[in-house]
Order: sequence, then structure tokens, then C-alpha cells
Amino acid sequence: MSDAVVSNSDRQSTQPPHARSWLSRALDSDVFYSFRRSKLTMVAAAITVVFFLLAIFASVLAVQNPFDPAQLQLINSRISPLWTADGQSPFLLGTDEQGRDVFSAILYGMRISLAVGVAGVIFAGALGIGLGLVAGYFGGAVDGVIMRIADVQLTFPAILIALLVNGIAKSILGNRLDATSMLFVLVISIGLSFWVGYARTVRGSVMVEKNKDYVAAAQLIGLPAPKIMLRHVLPNTMGPILVIATINLALAIITEATLSFLGVGLPDTMPSLGTLIRIGNNYLFAGEWWIVAFPGLALAALILSINLLGDWLRDALNPKLR
Repeated sequence: MSDAVVSNSDRQSTQPPHARSWLSRALDSDVFYSFRRSKLTMVAAAITVVFFLLAIFASVLAVQNPFDPAQLQLINSRISPLWTADGQSPFLLGTDEQGRDVFSAILYGMRISLAVGVAGVIFAGALGIGLGLVAGYFGGAVDGVIMRIADVQLTFPAILIALLVNGIAKSILGNRLDATSMLFVLVISIGLSFWVGYARTVRGSVMVEKNKDYVAAAQLIGLPAPKIMLRHVLPNTMGPILVIATINLALAIITEATLSFLGVGLPDTMPSLGTLIRIGNNYLFAGEWWIVAFPGLALAALILSINLLGDWLRDALNPKLR
């Protein structure tokens, strides 16, 4: 009887790999091992998570709602940071010309910048992945048309595409373009600027995958093309897509900040980080350096941390570098 008894540890060690939880598989993966070995990547990930948490809980952490004019008082305008001689509580990083707390404005502005960036990447990814799947799987004239459109768009910088889409939307909607509508216009502008990278990458991966045996077997049993592309081919192309999405998130945030800095983004009443930098730039030579310095540092730190994560992910998912 004692010989027939198997301990729990022995049973767990003999379990097949698919019986293990997804968390244990993730912790034992090469990607997580590479993540643990890179202290710089861990710091970048921590900073990125902190920025996302600050944006999510902005309404809890901020001392005021900078988007609510009723909470702003001009008597509190241009107060220097708290640690300076003229600083006042509770304005940790000082105030701007409208009496907005700079720290609160950064939290709310970061929420908008991240929301526009994430939504723009999702839209660009959905459009680019869909067109890349169609072009790579069907080939022929469909592939030629999609790729020639992509080639034409690559001749223009992404910021010009975003400015073009933004200008068309403003000319069509005119005075009906409020802050919420402008948010959607920015997302569409950014999405249409970055879909090409996804399409070209997915197309190349699909052209390799569609000649493999598992695709031929799926075609043989009569599965429709959309199901084959989404269920069988697409999962094998997710590695490069994740790398592009991470890097494009930083580019999308920069694009939004650039548009807002140029005055074609969100209005001053609903400022993103780019809008805050544009507003503060007007007062830089008047001595109120904190109005532009802290939003600029926040944007730079956010972009740097996301870019470092993108660089690590690119190397971690490259089998040639393992």
C-alpha cells in the first residue's frame, strides 16, 4: 500500500506541461527570465506602471480638478513650487497662469495622453493587422493594392498624416468639434498614421505561415479563410506585433503631444501633456519655469520608460539573441 502512495510533489512533477497554470508557465518562460536579468528594464517597467496608476487615480491624488473652472482661482496663479521661498501649500509643483495646480494638471494631462496613445495604438493595430492578414493570405491584386497604399503613406511623416486627418475633420465638423470629438479625431489621426508598420509585418509573417502544413490541414477540412487567419495564423505573428505596439505607444504619445503643442490638439480647457508644455512655454522667459519644466519632464520620463520596455521586448522575443 505504501508503495502505491504517491506524494503530491511527485504527482505535480509528473504533470504534463499543459496542466500547469498560465502564471507558472509565464514565470518559467525565457521572456520573464530575460526581464529579471535586466535591472534597467525592471526600473522602466516600474516607472511605466507608476505613470499608469497616477493617470488612473488622478481624481483621487490631485488636489483639484484642473478641468473644472469653478475650482480655479486667479489669485493662485503663477505660484512657485512648494520648496521655494514663494511656494504655498498644497501646490507641490506650483501653479500656472490660470491658477491650476501643476501636479494635478500633469496627472489629468497624463491620463489624456495615455488614453489617446493606447486608443490610437489599438485602432492602428486593428486596421494594420486586418489589412496585413488579408494581403498576406490572399496575395495577388488585393496584396498589391494594400501594399501600394502603404508605400505611398510611408513617403509622408506620421505627423503630416495626423495633421492632414485633423485638418479634414476640422473643416468638415467646424464649430461642432468639441473636446470629446477632438479626442476621437486625435485617435483616428494617430491610428491612420501608424497602421502601415503592423500591415507590413503581419503580411510578411502570414506569407511564411500560410505555406505550412497546419494551414493546409485547416483548408483541407473546409475551414473558412477568416477563421484560418484569426484562429491559426494570427497567433503565430503576435510576437512582432507586441513589439511594434509597445514602440508605437511611445510614438503615439509623442504625436499627440506634438499636435497639442502646435495648437491642433485638445483645447486649453482639457489639456494633455503636450498642451501643458505649449502653455508653459509662453511663460518660460518670464521666470515661471515650472509651468513647462515639470510637464516636459513627465512626458520625457514616460516616453523613455516605454521605449526601454519596447527595446527589451524586441530583444527578448528575438530567438537569435537568446
